[in-house]
Amino acid sequence: MLQARLTPRYRIGCKRILLSNDYYPALARPHVDVVGGLKEIRGSTLVGSDGTETEADAIIFGTGFRVTDLPIARRVTGAKGTTLAEEWKGGMEALRGTTAAGFPNFLTIIGPNTGLGNSSMILMIEAQLTYLTDYLRQLDALGGKAALDARPSAVRAYNDMIQERMKRTVWNSGGCESWYLDGNGRNTTLWPGSTGEFKRVTRHVRLAEYSVLRQRTEAGQGAESTAGRGSR
Repeated sequence: MLQARLTPRYRIGCKRILLSNDYYPALARPHVDVVGGLKEIRGSTLVGSDGTETEADAIIFGTGFRVTDLPIARRVTGAKGTTLAEEWKGGMEALRGTTAAGFPNFLTIIGPNTGLGNSSMILMIEAQLTYLTDYLRQLDALGGKAALDARPSAVRAYNDMIQERMKRTVWNSGGCESWYLDGNGRNTTLWPGSTGEFKRVTRHVRLAEYSVLRQRTEAGQGAESTAGRGSR
């Protein structure tokens, strides 16, 4: 009975794999019960998803990460006056996991679809720092007061590619519900390829994927936009 409760009904890798099994002896003790999910808390009474009730002296409440609705997104406002949270209400997406359409010169590390389920995040961070460095170099080459704004079409094409490839991964097709997926069932957290591939796609900023925004020098004039030219 206990073995059946502890055996996942989804494919291995659909959720993070536990690297230790030394908790099994504790679960097998005669005074320990394994309940399959917590439905609600009534005072000191824990109500399980199967309706069982248990009195508790202490509760360890580990809720995990908030990765599909980043709290910081509510504090970042773009050119249109909307926040990242508002723009991402249908799901997070960014160009090469780093820049967002409508948020000029905004760059983030470990952004949407840069997480890993099978390797070291240090490799992803280093790749994004390379992209960020080239971004700043491109700005410097433009001269004057300028900004780069990710083109919506480029963001859409990049994320459509990611979501199409994600369909074949165990994270999407393994039969589980995990924090990798947002409320719409989209995997907006993980990268579907290798770290080497991500390093290649973030090696250089492709100006064709951006609009170049320049501040006019005439008094009372606002910013002007030109499409990025050239790509790498």
